[in-house]
Amino acid sequence: EGSGYSRMIRVLQICDHLGWEGSRMHGVKRLFAWMIPRFDPTRFEVSLVSLRKKDLSEETLDALGIDITYLHKSKFDPATLPALLKIIDRKKIDVLHLHGYGATTFGRMAAAMRGIPAILHEHANLTDTPWFQKVADRLLERYTDIAIAVSKSTADFVRQARLIDPEKVKVVYLGAPHEEFSRVRSDDEISTARRELGIAAGDFAIGTVTRLHESKGNSFLVDAARLVLDRKPHAKFLLVGEGPLRQALEAQARQLGLGDRFVFVGFARDVAAVLSAFDLSVFPSLWEGTPLTAFEALASGKPIVATDADGLLDILTDARDARIVPKRNAQALADAIVDLIDHPEERARLAAAARVTAQRYDITAFVRKMEQLYVLLCDGSRETRVGKRRQPLRADLSFLA
Repeated sequence: EGSGYSRMIRVLQICDHLGWEGSRMHGVKRLFAWMIPRFDPTRFEVSLVSLRKKDLSEETLDALGIDITYLHKSKFDPATLPALLKIIDRKKIDVLHLHGYGATTFGRMAAAMRGIPAILHEHANLTDTPWFQKVADRLLERYTDIAIAVSKSTADFVRQARLIDPEKVKVVYLGAPHEEFSRVRSDDEISTARRELGIAAGDFAIGTVTRLHESKGNSFLVDAARLVLDRKPHAKFLLVGEGPLRQALEAQARQLGLGDRFVFVGFARDVAAVLSAFDLSVFPSLWEGTPLTAFEALASGKPIVATDADGLLDILTDARDARIVPKRNAQALADAIVDLIDHPEERARLAAAARVTAQRYDITAFVRKMEQLYVLLCDGSRETRVGKRRQPLRADLSFLA
């Protein structure tokens, strides 16, 4: 690396919580499950703190041997700060990597008190923050060494709503674990995956792996399914995932008489196997940071139909590696799906292009970037740990792009 930093670097990842209500596996948790085991264990000791209590299906993280601590604190509990400081001191933490409002607030306070570097990592793509977050963000900006955003529109949110100096904000794309998703599967494996999902031999399977949440636009997919089935009765739709809107979406599907042509699969542990069963992957989102599921679909070499939601446009290109349609438009979604059902050679072309695009979004490459960043932050903080606060990171950060 050319860095003089030789001793083990101890990094603490801090997040607010690891799951949404009614969802066993949301993006940030999957990100930790992929990311933490991939750090070079001879150089980095990476542990995780969740500010809340343990939530459903944590076994995935524990089983991977990830060192995880739950603080069991509620949202604005001032006891969060001393609890965090205790962990930072006990583990002799060098770098804080912060995800979520609570984590970036309490985490940057701790960074200020201990004189250690802090990374603000924004995954959400909202338009504004509550007033009290604005107050915290304004006070804590100077203790933010660098802010990482998962997409261009998320970076705008970090600069405008979270009040971070634009010079500190970098877009760094995440990715999927390639070896898991891009592995070519045997016909046997695919037919087993299809059978388990109830996809018959003659069915054309259109699927999405998603949270049943307003941002994901799944009600437009239900409407589109009716329009597709009127023209292509052998189409079969699979909605994989959990969330608060499940009952409303099921009622909508019943109302449209979709019957067994629209299946609510629920939670799936092996997403790669599920994707292998799809003939077409669809993203009806209304807004996104960048969904990990899109990186997975690309790596799996799926033909993709997606909306023009911000975070999707960052990584997908219409007519090159996906078919992009306007969001909130069931008819456009249906037309694109029907067109691809009719044109197998176009599906094959998009699938091949998806695999090429996926090469740019590998979670291992992301982890290597973070390793380099941690080393830079430690190098920078050694000289200035005493007295004055560190200057913004002046180093060449082009490796993050």
